[in-house]
Amino acid sequence: MTKITVMTSGPYLVEGVEIIDSEGKPFAIEAGKPVALCRCGASATKPFCDGAHVKIGFRATETAASVKGK
Repeated sequence: MTKITVMTSGPYLVEGVEIIDSEGKPFAIEAGKPVALCRCGASATKPFCDGAHVKIGFRATETAASVKGK
């Protein structure tokens, strides 16, 4: 099962997926471990989080409860 956890003012933690780049090649991800995907836009290791959100003071207000249309 795929699971995406929206971290408070941090990354998306993604579990149970394979991440493919624009050329169709999979990223090497350790099986069974969650992956942190950047959502602040400042990571030097995009699409993965490198903690840059802390340095730039990223604040997010959206949560799963605010998604409309479900």
